[in-house]
Amino acid sequence: MAHFTVLIVDDEKTLARSIKLFLLEQGYEAEVAEDGEAALRLLSEIHPDLVFLDVRLPKVTGIELLKRIREFDPHIYVVLMTAYGSIEGAVEAIKLGAYDYLKKPVDLEELKILLERAQEDCRLRQELSYYRERQTRTLPLSFEGLIGKCDAMRQVFERIQQIASVEESPTVLITGETGTGKGLVARAIHMQSPRASGPFIEVDCTALPATLVESELFGHEKGAFTDARESKIGLVEAADAGTLFLDEVGDLELPLQGKLLRAIEERKVRRIGSVKDRTVDVRITAATNKDLGAEVARGTFRKELYYRLAVLTIHLPPLRERGEDIPLLATHFVERFSTKYGRPNARLSEGAMRALSEYHWPGNVRELKHVVERAIISSPQEVIDLDGLSVGGRSASGNKTLLEETPHGLKVQFPPEGIDLRQWEKVLIEKALQSTEGNRTRAAQLLGISRYALRYRMKKLRIRERTP
Repeated sequence: MAHFTVLIVDDEKTLARSIKLFLLEQGYEAEVAEDGEAALRLLSEIHPDLVFLDVRLPKVTGIELLKRIREFDPHIYVVLMTAYGSIEGAVEAIKLGAYDYLKKPVDLEELKILLERAQEDCRLRQELSYYRERQTRTLPLSFEGLIGKCDAMRQVFERIQQIASVEESPTVLITGETGTGKGLVARAIHMQSPRASGPFIEVDCTALPATLVESELFGHEKGAFTDARESKIGLVEAADAGTLFLDEVGDLELPLQGKLLRAIEERKVRRIGSVKDRTVDVRITAATNKDLGAEVARGTFRKELYYRLAVLTIHLPPLRERGEDIPLLATHFVERFSTKYGRPNARLSEGAMRALSEYHWPGNVRELKHVVERAIISSPQEVIDLDGLSVGGRSASGNKTLLEETPHGLKVQFPPEGIDLRQWEKVLIEKALQSTEGNRTRAAQLLGISRYALRYRMKKLRIRERTP
């Protein structure tokens, strides 16, 4: 969590300041209030995530202040501190909404552990809130952003409805090239199914470091490995009563494929460091841009897992096979980005629309989205013509853009208004990923950097290999 703010409310100035200094050294933001009235003023000013609150305060008691804090924001964690506490007092405080209870003299290491636990609980609560909010959004055309009228997409829509109506929730494998919209299909299946009120947990199998994948998916127990100070629920458990979407499942390493197979077949997971199985009720939906049948033949993907995932399948056609959908999608993206960037009258000329329809689209719908977004941002005219529409490294009219390929290599041509280096770094990385169909190792080789450096730049530039 980027910021976690703590308010210390205690009239013992020496203790309060020592706690504040300790928290600042640990990287937290901290403020001190000497009484209840000062604390109430700071609540609205800094809106803390957690309050360490002395029970005995002048003017307003700690218990009364606890009630006021709960009225202000019930999500603020409150930890009561007292030298006069008892078990009965702790129970009463927790009944009133306190997160936990500390006795004075305060052990700073105990305080730190308690704070880290509250921080992790806060993170999980925010993630759950995010997933619940996202899954309750209104779905355009009832398929959350899936747009199309060609025969192939109509068949996809029908297939989504058929699969979503199956109450047994069998596994689903969604195939298609990078950028075709596999993630949108997974969300649509979830939202059309009886599981719509449950969580939709999305896992990008290419984004998780190999050393953390098992812990992220299956969770771990306290002390299972270094720095495992608290038990942590895995994403499979977090998706209980809902859907777990494994994006680019073909990139999972073989040992994890075996554990995933067990979880699917037995509907049980075992956290790292635990001897106890936990039963889960999860629908598994997976997506890949790879030919998993070929991966099975090469020995890089488990045959049993492939058959288990492919109980039901949906294949998304590439955009170049959806000619009549291109104007529909382009118009949708123009409306979306013209609103986002304050260009309400922006539109594509007939020539620009024709050029989009004739382009091959190796990056599929995601590439079309990026092309339209770039045009809305960079073109000053209301009507975006061929010169304002850059596809495949050139303007749609054929004029060269920033990079020109010559017999001696790439030649840079700077436009009079200059360039945004960050934007072009993002464009180059996206093009490398498109040309390698999302293979990060190969993309890093094309860019002349390490896979670690590529992952760092993708994180910095917020490039994620997901559906549009």
